[in-house]
Amino acid sequence: MKKILAAAAISVAAIANLRASVPAWSQVPEILARIVPPQFPARDFDITKFGAVGDGQTDCTPALAKAIEACAEAGGGRVVVPAGEFLTGAIHLKSNVDLHLAATNSVLKFSPDPKKYLPAVFTRFEGIECWNYSPLIYTFGEQNVAITGQGTLDGQADDSTWMAWKGRKGVSIGTQTVARKRLDEMNNQQVSVDQRRFGEGDFLRPNFIQFQRCRNVLIEGVKIRRSPMWEIHPLLCTNVTVRGVDVFSHGANNDGCDPESCCDVLIEKCIFDTGDDCIAIKSGRNADGRRVNVPSQNIVIRDCTMRDGHGGTTIGSEISGGCRNVFVENCEMSSPELACALRLKSNAMRGGLLENIFMRNVNVGLVKDSVLQIDFLYDEGAKGDQKPVAKNVVMENIKVAQTPRVLNVKGFPAASISGVRIYNSSFKQVRKPDVILEADVKLVDCKIERAN
Repeated sequence: MKKILAAAAISVAAIANLRASVPAWSQVPEILARIVPPQFPARDFDITKFGAVGDGQTDCTPALAKAIEACAEAGGGRVVVPAGEFLTGAIHLKSNVDLHLAATNSVLKFSPDPKKYLPAVFTRFEGIECWNYSPLIYTFGEQNVAITGQGTLDGQADDSTWMAWKGRKGVSIGTQTVARKRLDEMNNQQVSVDQRRFGEGDFLRPNFIQFQRCRNVLIEGVKIRRSPMWEIHPLLCTNVTVRGVDVFSHGANNDGCDPESCCDVLIEKCIFDTGDDCIAIKSGRNADGRRVNVPSQNIVIRDCTMRDGHGGTTIGSEISGGCRNVFVENCEMSSPELACALRLKSNAMRGGLLENIFMRNVNVGLVKDSVLQIDFLYDEGAKGDQKPVAKNVVMENIKVAQTPRVLNVKGFPAASISGVRIYNSSFKQVRKPDVILEADVKLVDCKIERAN
């Protein structure tokens, strides 16, 4: 801790030099100016007029498909889910369609029957391209697409259905263990994507919402519950708005929002209470991330609430394509099950350049591990030939009521962690010494109060 406290006494001139390397927050208005939610024609297509019955038992999949088709053919509008519980399988959206849950008691209940999500579609599983079960809501290569309203998307995942596929340590029968290992090997051996065929009997869970290779995306207002896996997954998208969404889902790998290889993303006024990272920014895993080679960039996160989760805002671990220009501000985070406020994770198999990551004006009540965690020893750790790099990571005006430690930063000699700075922040009830391994980290004008 002496090293950290000494950093607080840096001269005014040195502070000025440190701050000179920080890109101005004036970039944010430029990014936001490019993020414009799609607009839709004033035409409504009520799913009950296409045969949907809101009794929670009738299969409404065909009715939803017909309503979406009619809306698209008419030039766009809203596919309206009225009050009621509507049972459905996979929903595939099209350009110029807004799937709108009109009332607080409008519910789409997704069948836990895996056959409802076949045939397989082109997707990614944990950052690796493959063919697999369709996400519960899926869109590929479209523009002007949305999910909006006041209602609830209920994935109905539990330990007897999707969650059982995750499996336990040492259990491989009826779980994803064998297929996941096979997919990893295909990725590392650069097997053609068209040969990476998965589905029935492989137990690779689908994401809840995946918009892939889309432009002009809006997800607003809805509640998301009981997801099989990642919940909101924009993939290779441009101009994405996620606003006012309430996510509560505590299953394994239940990340709240995972923009992957996306550009110009706004996530605001959302609530995340999750079984994994609240927000996890990604860009592909290992060889696939480097082959596709599309970073996540220009991402603004503001006015959000993070509760349970591995990290409030996380970058990685599937980050082989890199990440830059992330701005997090005016958020509230607190839970005995929230590991940290800001988390960066990679290793020598995944690599990736993570740069220009900024967080300011964040209030943290309680975290479980640390305020800032950078883990380059994640999973395979230093076993690999890729060089993960983190540089220009800046936190300012972070107020923390209780944390075991401020920093948990772990690099290794072949990696690079530099320009990590925390300014003008306060940390209370600190009980443990910081961990800093192979990293350049400084605290400037910070107050640390030890627990008694």
